[in-house]
Amino acid sequence: MAVVDKRTALYGTHLDLGAKMTKFSGFSMPLSYDKGTIEEHLAVRRASGVFDVSHLGTVEISGDDAFDRLQAQLTNDLRKIGPGRTQYTHLLDETGSVVDDIIVWWLEEQLFHVMPNAANTDNVTGAIGGQDITGSRVVIAIQGPAARAALAAVAGTSGPLHNHVAAFDFAGAAGYVAGTGYTGGDGIEVEIGVEAGIELFRALIKHGVAPCGLGARDTLRLEAGLPLHGHELGGGITPLNANLGWVVAFGKEGFPGKEALLRQKEHGVDPILAGFATGSRQPLRDGDRLFGEDGTEAGWISSGGFSPMRREGIGLGFVHPDSRGRQDLTVVRGDRKVPVQPVPYPFVDLKSR
Repeated sequence: MAVVDKRTALYGTHLDLGAKMTKFSGFSMPLSYDKGTIEEHLAVRRASGVFDVSHLGTVEISGDDAFDRLQAQLTNDLRKIGPGRTQYTHLLDETGSVVDDIIVWWLEEQLFHVMPNAANTDNVTGAIGGQDITGSRVVIAIQGPAARAALAAVAGTSGPLHNHVAAFDFAGAAGYVAGTGYTGGDGIEVEIGVEAGIELFRALIKHGVAPCGLGARDTLRLEAGLPLHGHELGGGITPLNANLGWVVAFGKEGFPGKEALLRQKEHGVDPILAGFATGSRQPLRDGDRLFGEDGTEAGWISSGGFSPMRREGIGLGFVHPDSRGRQDLTVVRGDRKVPVQPVPYPFVDLKSR
């Protein structure tokens, strides 16, 4: 079946700004704008950038049983938070594999917005029900150390604290703003109706916020050591493989995949996610295989690229437990070997920025 080209509401705005468009999970989205991915990346780290992330899903869950439905299906424990808060969580299958990683916005006592990845919205609604309202709103992410000041200048609010969510009004439309994002640094995300969202996006750019595309979004999340579904999460990969055991509330009653995770804890986690760097401008690439100097295969790179802040190649990858910390690993490309070193991630210190 052919992939339908679903264009977000801001498609025309992106073209007006000279965006290079790409198709992402069936959506026509900007890959980058005129200054390119590296300059967009640096704008977010140093000041602020704005992303159209309307391709992400929004599933509305409401009613007396809304809390219980989510609590029974998702790995994290909603009892840790309450209305006005957000929570990162996973939806698993019975093998423990991550069907999707999700942000839950708890808006009111009996009202939640569940934010799945673009391609997984149907899987999420199939598991938890609810109403898919993706097409009725846009989601705009304003990220970077100057992001809150920019939103305050154009909308009169700097947004709520990190991992909090609040009501938001702009251009006569009601929506929500959350202290969330996918860059590892400070930022906010706005969910609002289409026309107001277009106006807000344009107002932020007029104020001097850099428009940013999917290329910068990926380099920023990689630098922050954040997982991407289909790379660090997905079929055959559990939260424990991805070093995300903190997102699993083993103390609560059963949820899909819990028993599989308990067995994995008992028998040992193999492989497990780790960070790597090349020490040169040579980037790591998704799918690179990792080998020891004795020729034994140690693992593979799941996400790779170039870090504009470190100015070297970096990557996340899965290794077998006996290969963690090895100093003799290389990736092999034809007749050439690229040395890699194990390094901790996040790859940059975002708290000091």
